[in-house]
Amino acid sequence: MNGTTTIAEFRDAILDPAKRAHYRLAWLSTVDHKRIGVLYMLTGLFFFIVGGVEALFIRLQLAVPNNHLLHPDTFNKLFTLHGTTMIFLVAMPLLFGFVNYVLPLQIGARDMAFPRLNAFGFWCQPFGGILLHFSILAGGAPAVGWFSYAPLSETPYSSTPGIDYWAIAIFVLGLGTISFAVNTITTVISCRGPGMTMRRLPLFTWMNFINSFLILIALPVLNAGLAMILIDRQLEGHFFLPFRGGSAVLWQHIFWAFGHPEVYIVVLPAFGMVSEIIPVFSRKPIFGYEFVAASTVAIVVLSSLVWGHHMFTVGMGRPMDLFFIITSMLIAIPTGVKVLNWSATMFGGRIRFDVPMLFCIAFLIQFTFAGLTGISHASAALDWQTKNSYFLVGHFHFVFVGAIVFAMLGALPYWFPKMSGRMMSESLGRWTFWLWVIGFNMTFIIQHVLGLYGMPRRIFTYPDIPGWGWMNMLSTIGVFFMSAGSLVLLWNVAHSLFRGRVAGDNPWNAWTLEWATTSPPQHENFVALPPIHSRRPLWDVANPDRPDPVVGDDQVVLPDHNKTGILAFIFSEVGFFGTLILAYLYFYAHPQAGPGPKGLDVPRTLIFSVCLFASSFTFWRSEVALTKQRRGSMLGWLGLTIALGGVFLVGQVNEYWKLFQTGVDLSTNMFSTTFFTLTGFHGLHVLIGLIVLLIFLWVAWEGDFASSRPGSAFKAAGYYWHFVDVVWVFVLLTVYILPLMR
Repeated sequence: MNGTTTIAEFRDAILDPAKRAHYRLAWLSTVDHKRIGVLYMLTGLFFFIVGGVEALFIRLQLAVPNNHLLHPDTFNKLFTLHGTTMIFLVAMPLLFGFVNYVLPLQIGARDMAFPRLNAFGFWCQPFGGILLHFSILAGGAPAVGWFSYAPLSETPYSSTPGIDYWAIAIFVLGLGTISFAVNTITTVISCRGPGMTMRRLPLFTWMNFINSFLILIALPVLNAGLAMILIDRQLEGHFFLPFRGGSAVLWQHIFWAFGHPEVYIVVLPAFGMVSEIIPVFSRKPIFGYEFVAASTVAIVVLSSLVWGHHMFTVGMGRPMDLFFIITSMLIAIPTGVKVLNWSATMFGGRIRFDVPMLFCIAFLIQFTFAGLTGISHASAALDWQTKNSYFLVGHFHFVFVGAIVFAMLGALPYWFPKMSGRMMSESLGRWTFWLWVIGFNMTFIIQHVLGLYGMPRRIFTYPDIPGWGWMNMLSTIGVFFMSAGSLVLLWNVAHSLFRGRVAGDNPWNAWTLEWATTSPPQHENFVALPPIHSRRPLWDVANPDRPDPVVGDDQVVLPDHNKTGILAFIFSEVGFFGTLILAYLYFYAHPQAGPGPKGLDVPRTLIFSVCLFASSFTFWRSEVALTKQRRGSMLGWLGLTIALGGVFLVGQVNEYWKLFQTGVDLSTNMFSTTFFTLTGFHGLHVLIGLIVLLIFLWVAWEGDFASSRPGSAFKAAGYYWHFVDVVWVFVLLTVYILPLMR
């Protein structure tokens, strides 16, 4: 792992046959954030081609009325695969690749806080993509849209295993995304260089830091929903089947509680890219840094409260509709603040219209249009008219393609010199720009008009209604323009990699720390960091006579990364268990015939619950003994903690066994489905915690654990164990105590 670890090494190694074998293994086993960033991007690029081909067939099918190029079922499968691929396997890996590469450099860190966790997060991406597309060979791809609405996704309506592969694939991708978010938060909090206070963070880093919290809010909710779908399909549960007492609307709430924040999960990194590029090419600092940073926090909060505007046509009732109307209007404010700040940064600047800046200007125009069409969906009355039309398809693509792709197409030539040491071709970049701008607007602007003309979405063909045919043909032609632009981009990358002009360390005269090291960066990124007293440290170095104002003091407090990481992980687990508890309460409010919570043995449950709660005390005593270097006492208290946790698990298994003996299992009714799911996942977490504690017990038994570095990890494990106990408090109150009070 010595030497460069970036694209430049790829260029050199493939030309030397003697280096190829070692080179391939080094990349497959890498934990270096720069290599992992490149691997993320290559994965996203591969699936971009896959998803692009799927989109091309979809548009060819819709190019003319009454077309029979594709079978309806084939069209539905392509529709599902394309949507899932472009969101989970293209947008997110490409954005995470830029974050992995750039963020540690921008804060002066040597690497991400958890390099192995970083590698795990990456490998979840190709594995999830393979699982998703393997469904084609395993009985049929899913055909339920990327939103997988229930009850269509349930076994009586979709009996092929495609839905199972879809759910497992998204679950795996969700685990990888959560690990990425935990790593990002921990890296920013615990690994900043000297002088890099939180108030001096570059906006790209700040937005991805805040965005990671949004990931930890949204993805666990989706994972809980995916677990419910799999339980319904594989274990005959009843969560989303109405004729078994379930609720299809509950799936919509769970999915869109993830789905709308997901829009901002992929848009906020794009905002960060634009916030770095526009000031550099305007030769001005960002206008209103504090407003841009604060508006990002506001977006994260509000984006978690607006999912219901996807469900106005469900009929949630006037109070719910009003709430989501208000929050949907409010979120336009912090988003609009960013647009004004970017525009004000350009105003009066000495703008250089290089390719990165051209794409950012296009981003600004396209995203403004997307925002204007998006805010229309805050009106429930208008939403009723356009919700199931192509108007929404056009708006959706303006957000995902117009914002994300244009930002990434600007970020690639901006950071490519740092990654490879060479510049991308300006002329080829302009060809890519114009082909994409023309093709994008040709494809998606007309879809807004189609929607207003009444064309519904989610259809595989349509009758020859006046106007529909030529507008769909125009939309399809635009796809070929974007495809041509993509091919030019690929040629530009390949050509520039080998024959591009040598870039130097800072070809754009930028101001953030990634430009303070070599291009490409060395293995641990920096030999030495420049002084950091403001938000533009390289400006201060280049202009010592007129430096930026000092922002705050220079003291940097770096918490322990193990504790920070486990707290971030626990934050995500709150969402997972919160969703399961809310699902239990949702169905508890509508009791059914058959077994219920009053049939549970509460006194016996209280006994083994006391054992679990006592284990928190014994673990705390083992931590005290560790702090005081009392190895024997630490081993004793830790062993007692494990024993108490084991008693709790035995008690839970015994409770399950007695229920099974009376004919109550997960498929009996809604109570049993929610009960076994909630308590079962908690028991799984207890089991994982016991395995971790047994490992620590073995390590402490084998050596002088009390005086070694694992003490920090041991305390982090304590946070997890205490959290598991706290979760059981809520489960106990909800499942066992609440029915006694009814």
